Amino acid sequence: MSNHDLAVIVLAAGKGTRLKSSLAKVLHKAGGRTLVEHIVRACEPLKARETVVVVGHQAEQVAAVVEPLGAVTVLQQPQNGTGHAVQVAKRTLGRAKCALVLPGDAPLVRPETLKAMLAAHHNGNAGATILSAVVADPSGYGRIVRKSETAVSAIVEESQLTDEQREINEINSAIYCFSLESLWPALAQVKPNNKHRELYLTDAIAVMSGKGETVLAQVAGDSREVLGCNTRADLAEVDRIFREWKRNALMDAGVTIQLPETVLIDPDVSAGEDTVIEAGVQLLGKTKLGARCSVKTGSVIVDSVIGDDVKVEPHSLIVESRLEDRATVGPFARLRVGTHVKSGARVGNFVETKKAVIGEGAKVPHLTYLGDAKVGAKTNIGAGTITCNYDGFEKHPTTIGRGVFIGSDSVLVAPVRIGDHAYVAAGSTITENVPDDSLGIGRGRQVNKPGWASKKRRELAAALQPKKSARRSNRKKSNRKSKKHR
Repeated sequence: MSNHDLAVIVLAAGKGTRLKSSLAKVLHKAGGRTLVEHIVRACEPLKARETVVVVGHQAEQVAAVVEPLGAVTVLQQPQNGTGHAVQVAKRTLGRAKCALVLPGDAPLVRPETLKAMLAAHHNGNAGATILSAVVADPSGYGRIVRKSETAVSAIVEESQLTDEQREINEINSAIYCFSLESLWPALAQVKPNNKHRELYLTDAIAVMSGKGETVLAQVAGDSREVLGCNTRADLAEVDRIFREWKRNALMDAGVTIQLPETVLIDPDVSAGEDTVIEAGVQLLGKTKLGARCSVKTGSVIVDSVIGDDVKVEPHSLIVESRLEDRATVGPFARLRVGTHVKSGARVGNFVETKKAVIGEGAKVPHLTYLGDAKVGAKTNIGAGTITCNYDGFEKHPTTIGRGVFIGSDSVLVAPVRIGDHAYVAAGSTITENVPDDSLGIGRGRQVNKPGWASKKRRELAAALQPKKSARRSNRKKSNRKSKKHR
């Protein structure tokens, strides 16, 4: 079968009432992506002529997810069942001869499984092929009733099972492949003879089987691929499986993950060989880690690029930042959007940065805030230094040159420039530029007053004496009154 003959239909119109959410079911996330995005991405390797997503509830939000991936959307309104949804998609299929139909809430299905299903459908010259799974506990699912080793006679919903059929552990995944020349006539015969008054795809399959069309069932190699997300517990289980798959893929590629079950990694994250990820780490978004990195306990890295041999000490937060080779960050550091830590630089404990460039080999060891700042190579920033980058209306830059020494507890009021190899004295408030090789001091002159402390203590003691006498007098009066009452 040519890719030009194949269309994909994703059914994503429902609300998902059992999730008890204002958000449409397919917009809930598991494994770092929305459910419907997982489905569309799983179908991309099939290179179908068209991928059609049938939308309904929160249609605009669903379209905003799938259309950037190349899918087109059609609106199902009103929503009269899965058979009706496929009919709504019909006009967008062009000259496709075969349609792969998937629910938008079964995100674990893999491309290789879909390819195997399409091959079985083509090789078996089938009118319909069902992706099925064999599970230990089939309760809650429709069962596949076979009339031979390969052919299917019916899909029976759980509410209609006989006692004998309840023993069947092959279930329907609601993922189908149809030859369209067989599907359209069968759908035309389906009637809404159910309590919801809807048209069901499963009824079309029954019509096809009754007319002697070949209906096959392809068993998924991993039964977890057919799991749907009808409840919050389902979402949690699917998310857990996605995370397990991702961790295993990274470990297979040479990454060490300690206590893997505690580590959260999104699908687009990559990491180089011999990188070590400790317990409790989260690697999110499109984060890329180089080789031989160390990311220690409790750290969170989001949409950031990390070079080779980088050390991220415990409990650091890094968001949309870039760390070059051999940089060190943390512990308890916060790198906000736009931070760039160059090769060999160090950002230490309780340091916060935002839109800051830390030059090669520079050191920002502790207790510092650098916002809208550029720090030159080999510069040392003392503890307690801050850049005052916001004047209440606009942000302003601070530029610190190469080889600069900023003394502890300094305040740099932007816009300001500290020249190359300059010094800033500890405790200074710098409001003007400091030239190259200069010392900037911006603090009041210290004055020592000999004997001042002892004099102050005598004055305080004298002031307190009348108060102590008054308290003693009041206690004596109180004692006399209590004796009279006795």
